[in-house]
Amino acid sequence: MAARHDLATDPGLQEELLQARRGTAFFARKLNELTDAELDGGSLLPGWTRRHVVAHVGYNARAIARLVEWAATGVETPMYPSTEVRDHEINFGATLSPIALRNLFDHSAVHLSVEWRDLPDQDWDNEVKTIQGRTVPASETVWMRTREVWIHAVDLGNGASFADIPEPVLARLLKDITAAWRTRGTDTGLLVKVTGTGLVFGDTRAADPTIISGALPAVVEWAAGRGASGGTSGVTAGGPRAGSDVPAAPKWI
Repeated sequence: MAARHDLATDPGLQEELLQARRGTAFFARKLNELTDAELDGGSLLPGWTRRHVVAHVGYNARAIARLVEWAATGVETPMYPSTEVRDHEINFGATLSPIALRNLFDHSAVHLSVEWRDLPDQDWDNEVKTIQGRTVPASETVWMRTREVWIHAVDLGNGASFADIPEPVLARLLKDITAAWRTRGTDTGLLVKVTGTGLVFGDTRAADPTIISGALPAVVEWAAGRGASGGTSGVTAGGPRAGSDVPAAPKWI
């Protein structure tokens, strides 16, 4: 039987699908490096074990697949009935046996990839709704998954770093994060600069901003709340209002 390929023909979308699948493969590699006993260990997310991270990533694939099905059929299928249901699902998933937890990740990732594969060109612009209530085209589901798998591979805490994430993904992450700050008005007086590039985000109108600077992986790590305040490796704070320590980044999500 001949192999089946994505029905999407747009080159930009094909590249985004590739980044999402590469991120899924990277998460799978870091997960497979963990022993069953190590799944019980803490992750980089406060209050979550590695089990919680794996459960979240697995159920997230199922939730995003529901949005792709919505785009394909026109039948409204929300990601989750509520955030409470989502949180309960993650906590339940964290109690699964190691083999069941690993199967959850594997099977849900394949299911989502197949849903993307079989979505024809004309359906990628169909609108769906995220758990936050945003109405977005189905094509946005690819980015929603991309950032989940790459960031949470780092959150497993077994060797992955933001330096492992492709630069296009990092740049888009930084754009997303700083846009969220701007929407909430929490970026006042804060300017983020990526050294060696023209990337500048934050309060560009501030007269005397606190300037956070560093290489792209380090800046995104800080912006995503993964770098510890006062000691974020590779990130510095400057400007007349800056203290001796790097401040904690504003809340993102």
